[in-house]
Amino acid sequence: MASLRFNLALSLLTTAGLLALSGCSEPVPPAPDAAAAVLQGNQLRYPAGHPQLALLTTVDVRPSTAVAIDLPARLTWNESRTQRIFPAFAGRVTAIRADVGQSVKAGSILALMASPDFGQAQADAARAAVDAQLTQKSLARQSELLAAGVIARREFETTEAEAARAQTEVTRAQARSKLYGGGSGFNQQLGLITGINGIVVERNLNPGQELRPDQSGAGVPPPFVVSDPTSLWVQIDARERDVASLRAGSTFELIVPTLPNEKFVGKVVTSGDAIDPTTRTIKVRGEVANPDRRLKAEMLATARLERHLGGGLLIPASAVVLRGTQHTIYVQTGLGMFEPREVRISYQDSKQAVVARGLEAGDKVVSENVLLLERQFALSREAGAGKELASETAPKADTAMPATLATTATKSTGNAIPLSLAPRAATPDAAK
Repeated sequence: MASLRFNLALSLLTTAGLLALSGCSEPVPPAPDAAAAVLQGNQLRYPAGHPQLALLTTVDVRPSTAVAIDLPARLTWNESRTQRIFPAFAGRVTAIRADVGQSVKAGSILALMASPDFGQAQADAARAAVDAQLTQKSLARQSELLAAGVIARREFETTEAEAARAQTEVTRAQARSKLYGGGSGFNQQLGLITGINGIVVERNLNPGQELRPDQSGAGVPPPFVVSDPTSLWVQIDARERDVASLRAGSTFELIVPTLPNEKFVGKVVTSGDAIDPTTRTIKVRGEVANPDRRLKAEMLATARLERHLGGGLLIPASAVVLRGTQHTIYVQTGLGMFEPREVRISYQDSKQAVVARGLEAGDKVVSENVLLLERQFALSREAGAGKELASETAPKADTAMPATLATTATKSTGNAIPLSLAPRAATPDAAK
């Protein structure tokens, strides 16, 4: 019986001890990584050989009084040296005298048309010539009669005025016929004539095609376009803040992707007075010389110009991180050490930024993988905050151990094992 009581007490004591040990146990934190970045105050320190150091590219901050601005541009024909030719009368194309790429001179016939309407104009010129001949004969007779005293001077003067009007009509009708490519005869052949020297850069007609004057206008391609390609216009889409740098007479560098080894310099001619409500840009027109005709109309290019800022520090735009309305830059303060700095940006585009305050010349700023560094800062801050919270909430360990396991209290329940269940030394009575 005594042996049974002893075994029961021992079993209960063992169970209580296990519960106490289970309640006292806490999750064991992992051993700190020897290669992890450490946040010290406002600086993040990487140990030597950390793999992220190879990804954090830095550049030196340098002063700059001007920045290069790249604006999208498009080449077009120089409209002051371009003529779009439309027919003055309706008709059918009978012959084409010029093609694309052909040099022409002012007055050259580019195509011929059979035009009854133009034939009517030729008939008017012929009729005016006949009428002029008739009035000249009448004037000669009236002159003889006036000399003989048969007619009054008033009749002679009336005939003289009619002869002058007839001659004027002849001049007008013949000039009109000649303007549109007609000769002195009546053949209904209307010529499409260029009025400038240049190159045929566009042809939009074929033999047998019907043309009408009412087909000309916006959105309708002209039958011929003649231009001087040795000078082209440059249409630039400028931002509002860049218009001051694109005044009339200022120069810019034209960069053409398809001609990487060529250098072209253009000059601003004029700028628009309205802002495009969709793109929020202003149209600026420049002019560029093209003597060897390497540039082509409708080429896409970049207009590069300098904008003078009056001072500042130049850094890559990729180094700037925007937090709400505040710009932040990460500076390398030592070997493997980085810290964030809030700066004020006076100018920024897709490639570069100018810092007005917050940096000094010679500082090294992170220009590549800045978001990786910012993420590492956030993780280090979270890890540090977690350690502080754990140290504040963790219970303090007991400094004094009980004399026997019977009075050891568990942390989970706070209960003690009764002394009555503690094992006792064997006595002679218990042995019996």
